[in-house]
Amino acid sequence: MVSTEAPRLVTTGNGEIDKKIGGGLPLRSLTLIEGQSDAGKSVLVQQFTWGTLRAGLRIDMYTTENTTPSLFRQMRSLALEIDDFFIVGRINVYPVPNSFTDEQSHLIFKMLLQHIASSNADVVIVDSLTAFVTHASEAETLDFFSHAKDLCDEGRSLIFTMHSYASTEQLLTRLRSMCDAHLRLRVEEVGTQLIKVLEVSKVRGAAKSTGNIISFDVEPNLGMRIIPVTKAKA
Repeated sequence: MVSTEAPRLVTTGNGEIDKKIGGGLPLRSLTLIEGQSDAGKSVLVQQFTWGTLRAGLRIDMYTTENTTPSLFRQMRSLALEIDDFFIVGRINVYPVPNSFTDEQSHLIFKMLLQHIASSNADVVIVDSLTAFVTHASEAETLDFFSHAKDLCDEGRSLIFTMHSYASTEQLLTRLRSMCDAHLRLRVEEVGTQLIKVLEVSKVRGAAKSTGNIISFDVEPNLGMRIIPVTKAKA
């Protein structure tokens, strides 16, 4: 059932996950979801998309990872169906190329900021920033994050995903410090099993205390399934 109350958080709609991130991401926050390939970054933002739409907020999603039909198919396969929200205009999806010419690379951050600024969405998700960051200078990337913070002050919540390899550790450290929330994903080998691990590095302004580590798997028709620590270590 979709909530009719005024939402105060960007939520995944999954009680176990939300609990680990302090109830959800505060509105008007800038969030960086960072991690290695296949660690679950896109699945996590899809979970945020589903939960946030059900909470009554509007979303714009920019994706280099999917086309609009493939995004919807993937979410349906995880029991995160959002087709009805798309039909009534509560979510807009903007596929973005993941490679740019030299000329485009100097303009792409500016174009993205202008597009976000003209949006009436409550939450804007970019999955992922990797192609943008790898084509831009460090100064351009820092400037983009600084302007993104300004957009949060104006009332938007921004969620960016990025591969850890997209920039130097020094730049990543500066980007993390600029963000209100930082979630890091990785894949770990436990025995013969590969599990995904979500580390909640910080959620500034969280309504409740946050958990540090979440182990999970992604299952068809179920989505993100939390794996208890005891089982993850077994």
